[in-house]
Amino acid sequence: MFLKIKNIPKVSWSSEKTYNFRPKYSTFFFLCFGLALFGLGEGLLIVSSTGASPWSVLAQGISLNVSLSIGTITLLISIGVLILWIPLNQKLGMGTIFNALIIAIMIDLCIKFVPAPSNYLSQIILAIVSVLLVGIGGGIYLVSNLGAGPRDGLMIGIQKKTNFPIAAVRAILEISVVSIGWYLGGTVGIGTILFALGIGPCVAFGLFLVNKIFN
Repeated sequence: MFLKIKNIPKVSWSSEKTYNFRPKYSTFFFLCFGLALFGLGEGLLIVSSTGASPWSVLAQGISLNVSLSIGTITLLISIGVLILWIPLNQKLGMGTIFNALIIAIMIDLCIKFVPAPSNYLSQIILAIVSVLLVGIGGGIYLVSNLGAGPRDGLMIGIQKKTNFPIAAVRAILEISVVSIGWYLGGTVGIGTILFALGIGPCVAFGLFLVNKIFN
């Protein structure tokens, strides 16, 4: 059962080491492919107009209480999460860098080229698709073992310390973050709730899918 997955699987194209800036072509391809799906999902959530992701709600909530922009707060949150990596023994890698670049590009492309849904049902469907894409994309790029993004690295680090299933760890993280953001005044929509509740199981499903196909 994919909800019980506790470890990032290793497949034939997984990098042996996180500190690897000359990976195999197949490893690099799946890193980029997974991140592209991840970014596409993030972008589609924005286009759906059903609510921002939990971490964006947190950034919005904090920005309402301090004299800093949402962009600045988002950067500071990312730095803070990376600092939390230290006691969790998480390592930076190529994937950490490409995470920021590829996801940002895909979000911009989505906003520019994907038309906004014309009715509420279409918005909900698009939000559900977005969560699935983020989860599956996350599973693919994490298996490449070239370094995680800030939030995914925090998830992996906490999982290793607690031995809880990945789906549960990610769900607890996202629900906690969106709760704090909402308390501080951030705007929560149905898409935000779908993301907070669904991203953990979807990442676990992505890992399960990759392991099933390539092992």
